Amino acid sequence: MAAVPTRFTDTVVVDELDAATSMAIAPDGRIFVCEQDGRLRLIQDGKLLSAPFLTVSTDRNGERGLLGVALDPDFPGQPYVYVYYTATTPQVHNRVSRFTANGNQAVPGSERILFELETLGANNHNGGAIHFGPGGKLYVAVGENTRSERAPSLGSLMGKVLRLEKDGTIPTDNPFYTRTTGSYRAIWALGLRNPFSFAMQPGTGRLFINDVGANKWEEINEGVAGANYGWPDTEGPTTDARFRAPLFAYPHGSGTGSGCAISAGVFYNPAQPHFPAEYTGRYFFADYCNGWIRTYDPKDGAVALFATGLRAPVDLDVGPDGSLYYLDRADDTVRRIRYTAANEAPTLASQPESKTVLPGQTVTLTVSATGTPALRYQWQRNGADLTGQTAPSLTLASVKLSDSGTRFRVRVSNDYGSVLSSEATVTVRDNTAPAATFFLPVEGTLYGAGNAIAYEGRGTDAEDGTLPDSAFTWRVDFHHDDHVHPFVPSTRGAKSGRFTVPDRGETAANVWFRIHLRVEDSNGAVHELYRDVRPRKVKLRMGTEPSGLRVTLDGQPQPAPLEVESVAGVVRTLGAVSPQVKDGKTYVFERWMHAGAMTQEVQPTADSQYTAVFRDVNAPAGNGLRAEYFNELDFKGLKVERVDPTVDFKWDNGSPDAALDVNTFTARWTGSVVPRYSETYTFHTQSNDGVRLWVDGKLLIDDWTVHATKENRGTVTLQAGRAYSLRLEFFEQTGVALMRLHWSSPSQRKQIIPREQLRPVPP
Repeated sequence: MAAVPTRFTDTVVVDELDAATSMAIAPDGRIFVCEQDGRLRLIQDGKLLSAPFLTVSTDRNGERGLLGVALDPDFPGQPYVYVYYTATTPQVHNRVSRFTANGNQAVPGSERILFELETLGANNHNGGAIHFGPGGKLYVAVGENTRSERAPSLGSLMGKVLRLEKDGTIPTDNPFYTRTTGSYRAIWALGLRNPFSFAMQPGTGRLFINDVGANKWEEINEGVAGANYGWPDTEGPTTDARFRAPLFAYPHGSGTGSGCAISAGVFYNPAQPHFPAEYTGRYFFADYCNGWIRTYDPKDGAVALFATGLRAPVDLDVGPDGSLYYLDRADDTVRRIRYTAANEAPTLASQPESKTVLPGQTVTLTVSATGTPALRYQWQRNGADLTGQTAPSLTLASVKLSDSGTRFRVRVSNDYGSVLSSEATVTVRDNTAPAATFFLPVEGTLYGAGNAIAYEGRGTDAEDGTLPDSAFTWRVDFHHDDHVHPFVPSTRGAKSGRFTVPDRGETAANVWFRIHLRVEDSNGAVHELYRDVRPRKVKLRMGTEPSGLRVTLDGQPQPAPLEVESVAGVVRTLGAVSPQVKDGKTYVFERWMHAGAMTQEVQPTADSQYTAVFRDVNAPAGNGLRAEYFNELDFKGLKVERVDPTVDFKWDNGSPDAALDVNTFTARWTGSVVPRYSETYTFHTQSNDGVRLWVDGKLLIDDWTVHATKENRGTVTLQAGRAYSLRLEFFEQTGVALMRLHWSSPSQRKQIIPREQLRPVPP
């Protein structure tokens, strides 16, 4: 039960849902609730109807499934129900469809597919919220499916808010209609990461988008046609004029001022307000991890705490009764927060439920009630008051067989009246609980992306013996830091199974899988346990040449050098900020040391280094070395002066120029060499005859002799992008004439020093 302000009450509406994701409330008070496995459930008069309103075939793994529902603005006069779900054919993708209602069920065969989205890669960041806005237009929120580069692109529907007509056609006044073609004309706003929820304000049509952040911030954004919200270039507050900054952002962390995922939001503007007047027009929003609800006042931006103690809220809505409803995924409940008027006698919102347990187990009975505070509770056992049992819940520790058949009820009272609950019976069965055992995975198993993880268990019971397949239920959760993402939903009927770890999706390293096993014997006794499977981690390092420039990792700009932990085999996207300015110089991307495009995907399975090489756009362009040729061995009698692009000459029995003697000449090359990388270089000369080489004033090679074709080498450590002086001298004394200048380093193969790295002037 949430902690709410004075005179507010938090009560359960229903608690029998299964992996609920979102809801919509009809004008007549019926609540449509999406369950991830494809069932759209219906709550009427506080009861969950047994027959689903509709069922779609869907992929329910991870964060896929039946994710969003909206009712026609004229519902039920226009009996249309719209849903957003993950379709499985012809490829796995998200879809928007419309169904026709006939009472409490959809007309069989009435599905009309309105809009198809792109094929999915990862199973998370799907968005899924759908709502109607001004003019009867349907707005659809779509996550970027972990491909951040798609969010700002007009060539992708991902990372967007889309805008459609009721029939799925695209309005011609959409902001990018004339700049795009086909389905991309539906794009209304872009630059979003995972807009899991958004809300439209009744009466004004004002739209607030809740964008779930990556590592630092959660955002509330004002929905504006054509706006770019900055992902992946920026997250949270920004002054970058290219992007629309959030109205409000809160940081990641613990406590009521922080969180990890903004999962729900709604404006409080019911036709008949029930809350105090100061709440009208406020925006209620919730965090999935820290379990609070806060309010944002659009008039002045003031933010206030409203409720705490929720477990995992995934949707908020306002009912026609003026109450605030929330969907809690952890409890699979719909709950109602109601304001109680003065002089209101207690009313029971939920009754205590009968329980069947084993000897030694603990039993908790709970009731929820509304009415003017303060409410007083008194539990009774077989009609007699229980001393000290004056809370909304009654807990019985270590029940005995003799307790079986005991009846319990509670009286709720305040200064204006009282109400007595129905009785709940505790039944104690003489039955031994079963024992579950994990066979696979073994304790300490580590995984990498792409690995198949098998799970297998055994269940035995004193009364039933070895338990059959039907006794087993498995569930796999994906843990990230201090919150949980669904991965494999509860599946019953097998002693074993397997799942494959995706190589796309969450890029953080503080993650793991938790495999839950539940076995139940024929008398309903249960044993539950779990096993964690942790990741193998690698270090991903990024640098630049020259150092200190910016790169991008998974689309987000980062200063280099950068080192992050990554799960082995997870796909990461490398990129470079180009152009960029540092210390007054403009740099453009030139190449990666390991090769490949400027933006590329990598899957490191071991510690890896990736270095981006940039060049200064204003640096003099390389075009070779200054060359001087002489007819004398003592560098006298200059005959030819020019710029040679490289030193790669095989004159054989000839000479560099007709003005030079073929048997006796000398040559001198001077200028600068500019290395690509910061590392140790080996300079190689091939000559016939004498050769001398200086780099940065150091004599690296000195073989001033008459000799047959011969290779010499010398090493020196150089810094990328810096120009170093180079001087090369050669003499030819009768016979074959040959002079070639190579270099090599750890990052490049042996090669003739290319023209673009040579300059004819000294540094």
